[in-house]
Amino acid sequence: MMARRTETGMQIDTYIPNPITSPRRRGHGHGERPALKVECIEDTDTLTLLRPEWDALLKASGADCLFLTWEWMATWWKHLAQGRRLNVLVVRRGDELLAIAPLALRPPQLGRLLPFRTLEFLGMGTVGSDYLDIITRPDEEERTLKALAEYLQQNKFVIEFTRVKPGSRRIAALVSLLGQAGWHSHQAVTDNCPYIPLTGHSWESYMSGVSGPHRRNVRRRLKILHEKFGQVEFQQARTEEEREACFQAFVELHAKRWSGDESSTAFTGPQVQAFHEEFSRLALAQGWLRLCVLKLDGKPVGATYSFRYGEAYYYYQAGYDPAYNEYSVGLVTLALLVQTAIGEGACEFDMLHGYEEYKFLWTRAGRDLARVRCFPPNAAGLMYRQAMNLRQGIKRVATWRWRLQELKA
Repeated sequence: MMARRTETGMQIDTYIPNPITSPRRRGHGHGERPALKVECIEDTDTLTLLRPEWDALLKASGADCLFLTWEWMATWWKHLAQGRRLNVLVVRRGDELLAIAPLALRPPQLGRLLPFRTLEFLGMGTVGSDYLDIITRPDEEERTLKALAEYLQQNKFVIEFTRVKPGSRRIAALVSLLGQAGWHSHQAVTDNCPYIPLTGHSWESYMSGVSGPHRRNVRRRLKILHEKFGQVEFQQARTEEEREACFQAFVELHAKRWSGDESSTAFTGPQVQAFHEEFSRLALAQGWLRLCVLKLDGKPVGATYSFRYGEAYYYYQAGYDPAYNEYSVGLVTLALLVQTAIGEGACEFDMLHGYEEYKFLWTRAGRDLARVRCFPPNAAGLMYRQAMNLRQGIKRVATWRWRLQELKA
């Protein structure tokens, strides 16, 4: 069953899928299998040592995606923790790693009327991590989630799972287990990730499926560039030296793109840039990085910062020089990247969260992202729920005031 709520309405039920089941295993010989043990990783050194096990478990899980890799999570923790306390939960049987809940403890946010510490995923904030989840070995989901639920019941922190798929089996099952222990939960769809299905497509067959005006515009813009400039180059960083040069060009072009009245927090501040500098280096070493620069007669005019992970392309950020607006270099750069993804045989081109209008010129497909909050059955949980209701009331009043002012104007 799935009952949906809006971001402003609090009367929403939790999505509860069919129960997770896994085959019962017999013990070795006549002995009992070792009991599951939940450990809490609170220091960076232990997190670093977990890397090979983390990567192997993620690959085998049903949650595998770029934003759950050790490289993304650990780099975020290094640069963007911002007062949080590391709280990564791992479930083991003996020495065998069975599950990871990549969490951190967020301090109170009094300015947002959130006076209590909250457990949330690593990767929060302006970096925009999508499709976050609990990482489990598929044949151990039922048992590991029960172990995690029992551990969380003992600590009784409010839990906030953000940018998760509404139908995540692992999140929904964990919420259900907490609900059986008296916890309350709220779920709200907060974002949408437009994506382009690419399986079986050539560039021409894909373009035949977009609107006529958009198709003609893309073809015209590509043609104009080749007519106006002697050299049109779409360079992908393939070495560390190229990565450094392309990354610097991208950062400069992104800053130019957002230098007017519009604003973007995607690359604001030295800590965010340091995060991407380090992660792009790690991603290059893993073969994930797709950092590309469009050069016209040798001058960088557009850039895309994207990734190829598994069968998917993740279109993360872009920048361009507004001095070349007449050539629509932003549109052209995106078109060239989609061509590249098709040429590599990617199954989809994920444009990640955000309702920007331009994305829907390229696709009609999208995935919802949700925020799930779990409140323990204690005074803190009750007060947190009341604080959330107060925040929603303030938002509604502000919205009505804005509408009244518009009507008077």
